[in-house]
Order: sequence, then structure tokens, then C-alpha cells
Amino acid sequence: MPRGSSPKRERQYEHIKQSGEQRGMSEGRAKEMASRTVNNERARSGESKTASRSSTQGKSASQRGVEGPSTMTKQQVKNALGH
Repeated sequence: MPRGSSPKRERQYEHIKQSGEQRGMSEGRAKEMASRTVNNERARSGESKTASRSSTQGKSASQRGVEGPSTMTKQQVKNALGH
């Protein structure tokens, strides 16, 4: 686990690792899967220094707070999103 991990994330890591091992994964593969999963969750929730790229990726313009994207052109939506 990365330094500064919360007890919650350490429990989550152990749970995912044990689950993988019970399903027949090698210990190394289970550790890798648990680490990646926990790191993604930390990034999504803002617990890591760098935010996950996917925190806004995949969300529609209206989910990101742009008013009336359906009446805008693509360029107008891009400008509203700051692209």
C-alpha cells in the first residue's frame, strides 16, 4: 500500500487480495489487482496527489454542469468545458 493510506483503504486492499486468491489467482496477480483497484478508488475520491483522469472523463456536459448543451454546437460545448 502507498504511504499515507487510510485504514479503510488497507482493509479494502486486503479484502480484494483475499478475494482474488480465493478465486484461484496467483498471489502476485491478486496483489496487483488489489493495488490497482485501491489506487483507482483513491484517485476518484481525491485521496491521492494526482486525480484520476477518469474523474470527469465519460461524463456528459450536463453532468459536468454545462447548462443547455443540447442546444449548443460542438465548439460551444468544448469552450464551455474549457477545452
